[in-house]
Amino acid sequence: MPDIIIYTKDYCPYCKKAKGLLTRKGHASITEIDITHDEKLQQEMIEKSGGRKSVPQIFINGTHAGGCDDLYALDSAGKLDALLN
Repeated sequence: MPDIIIYTKDYCPYCKKAKGLLTRKGHASITEIDITHDEKLQQEMIEKSGGRKSVPQIFINGTHAGGCDDLYALDSAGKLDALLN
């Protein structure tokens, strides 16, 4: 089972969409880090993601997979399954 970490905000529809795709792929074990009201965690996400400030930011086995659109693009290109396995 891959290590999946997703930085989210509680009001973000893209966060829900990304979590939904990962769940449909059979990965219900996702570590969600809610950064809604935590500037320290927001800064941590920005540093880990190479400066990205939008949510979600998704990491699979320590590799930055990007945001929601990036995750769906990986899936469309047939590359997401390889990251998850």
